Amino acid sequence: MYRSSLARSITRARLCVLLPAALLLLAACSRDASAPGELPGAGSEPAGAVRQLAGHLQDNDLVAFARDALPPDTHAALAEAWRRDQSRWPLTELPLDDQLPSLLASLGGPGAEAELRRRFDHQLAGQDTALRDAARSLSLFGVQYLRQQAHYTDEERAHYVQTVEALGAWAGQAPLGDRELGHAAIDRLAAAARQTGLASDEDLREAGMEDSLRRLGPFLAAVKATTADYGLDLDQSLADLRTGLVQEDGDQATVLLHYPLGGREIDTTLRLTRIRGHWYLDGYLEEAARVLAAATPAGDLPEPPAAPAGPGGR
Repeated sequence: MYRSSLARSITRARLCVLLPAALLLLAACSRDASAPGELPGAGSEPAGAVRQLAGHLQDNDLVAFARDALPPDTHAALAEAWRRDQSRWPLTELPLDDQLPSLLASLGGPGAEAELRRRFDHQLAGQDTALRDAARSLSLFGVQYLRQQAHYTDEERAHYVQTVEALGAWAGQAPLGDRELGHAAIDRLAAAARQTGLASDEDLREAGMEDSLRRLGPFLAAVKATTADYGLDLDQSLADLRTGLVQEDGDQATVLLHYPLGGREIDTTLRLTRIRGHWYLDGYLEEAARVLAAATPAGDLPEPPAAPAGPGGR
């Protein structure tokens, strides 16, 4: 029903880590001059639009993120497509998005904590060296895979490689086999998953896009708290993120994005398009257009704005 593959998971790993290609809200989006420490053009509207989305993610407000990531009519069309089981955007911007319902079911089932603790103790506890080696191997595989994919732009490929390498470096030294941390993570995530009340794709459909995202906000907070316990502070990555303006030409703009991740510094650029006075990431516009074109009979739902020409930056 929805696209899912290793390629999708790797290329969108940044969405799980940066939380997603638009990060950190800095309130003074309209300033004419850059404050100390900011990138040139930080006060521009395109740079501010990126930070606004990041701010919603830092606040775990997925409803606001979805609302501001796309034009209102496109957002409404995707909400209707969600109701028809034809879309799960913006969840499809996450790695392994199709496994989210089963993950929530496994974590939130009756007595899940005891069973998951038992499995952790049997399979993972004390296996730090093996887990770190596996993480390094996965990172090397991911980088090799990305470098072989011709459909990415050079800039996209460079960004994804930076992200995968940063995650690999973090996982290569994280205490992944620590029993106390593992049990605490299981308890926190199980409680948060149970609280969502979402344990199947049918649950997501019945709740609808907005209510599903509202329920998932606290689960996102639990995930970030858990990664922070293992030394990957995603909220700090958001808080320390900076944006600047590379170029603005009519309704097209390019924004520079700089943020720390797992002890490394990541740089990339994002493309945006202005529609009816508001700036939107090209990547989200393109994905919305693709989903609605594939999911809906002609004339059945409102047409989304035309996707920007050429590859979009996310």
